[in-house]
Amino acid sequence: MVMFALIMANTRFPKPISLERDWLPRRPPDYWVNDQRGDPLFVVTAEANAALTRILPAVLGEVRKLLGPKRRATVVFDSGGWSPKLFRELLALDFDILPYRKGRTRRIAEARLTQHKAKLDGRCVRYLLHEQPVRFLKGKLRLRQITRLTQGGHQTPIVTSRWDLRAIVLAYRMFERWRQENFFKYVREEYLIDALADYEIEPDDANRSVPNPARKAIEKELRRMRAQLAKLRANYAAITLAARLRRLPRTAAQQAKEKLRTEIAQSKARLEKLQAQHHALPRRVSVAEAQKGQAVVKLSTERKHLTNVLKMVAYHMESDLLELIRPHYKRVEEEGRTFIQAALQDAADLEPTEDQLRITLAPLSSPHRSRVLEALCQALNQTHTRFPGTQLEMLYAVTAHPASPKSGQVSEVPCQEV
Repeated sequence: MVMFALIMANTRFPKPISLERDWLPRRPPDYWVNDQRGDPLFVVTAEANAALTRILPAVLGEVRKLLGPKRRATVVFDSGGWSPKLFRELLALDFDILPYRKGRTRRIAEARLTQHKAKLDGRCVRYLLHEQPVRFLKGKLRLRQITRLTQGGHQTPIVTSRWDLRAIVLAYRMFERWRQENFFKYVREEYLIDALADYEIEPDDANRSVPNPARKAIEKELRRMRAQLAKLRANYAAITLAARLRRLPRTAAQQAKEKLRTEIAQSKARLEKLQAQHHALPRRVSVAEAQKGQAVVKLSTERKHLTNVLKMVAYHMESDLLELIRPHYKRVEEEGRTFIQAALQDAADLEPTEDQLRITLAPLSSPHRSRVLEALCQALNQTHTRFPGTQLEMLYAVTAHPASPKSGQVSEVPCQEV
């Protein structure tokens, strides 16, 4: 079984930027495909405002080219790709699906949830789960729904076309999508490659459809008016109740209610006018119409493609090194990448010979980390890698860690001439 996670990541710009915010064009979104370990496989840059439901078939077409025509795969994605019609299309392409279920669902009685436990990827996993068959598209699409109860009492339903796997395995794969989120967080914080990207622009399609910005402004005002009307009605009800309980003089209550009735009528009239304006506006307009008086441009994607490739290569390199130290480092999941960073930044002596390039690394901050580094060097030496452009085989080693003085002893200080 092969599982892939797919997610959209919008470009975030470095903070020091001098462009006007209202003019700043957005770069088209990137859709990343990661394997079940969280390592990136490839990235697709889509058109701006392309929904996940539209881009998913094209992305999975590339996945199918990598896998071949017969290999089975399951794609894991969030509720942004929810579409039963899309699910039927993906199943026809020989892909299984594992998304979150979107929309309201009937809450499962807690007595019907059962404890599931298993050891997966070397970890002990426990979930409270309930599963049931569900149907969509007027009963034509039959899927399996698995609902998880969290410690906070929240129920999270997922659906899948996989009937052959245990419920806990599928739940684990879905809720392990944080590995992909960790990938984004890690490359954003540690690589800083995006800081090299420029702000070069290129022409955009003037007829491309975008959400109508005028509707957005009216929707904001509608929310404000609805909240104001609800507050006025609550005040009116409070005054009416106070008058009935004789907590407020009748005359004062009548005056306050009359004022509130006037304000409520004005608010309702304003709300109805805004609703009519909102209804009359189209949901989407062309870019040219949305950006009247402004050049129709978008940020160039060429350099972004290069930085994405560099990120993937660097991350895969770290992942391969991580697997080499896994048998020797107990906290590899928590500290493995930090260790790899320390090893890559470690000082070293280079000694070229006739047929070797000897690389002697300095010991790390503690003896046990130095021992892990020695194990990594031994694993790298077994690859018999040659230094690029030469016939010199690279041979790694670690300088012996200096012995610390025993308790009560003082390190001997060498004499110095004056």
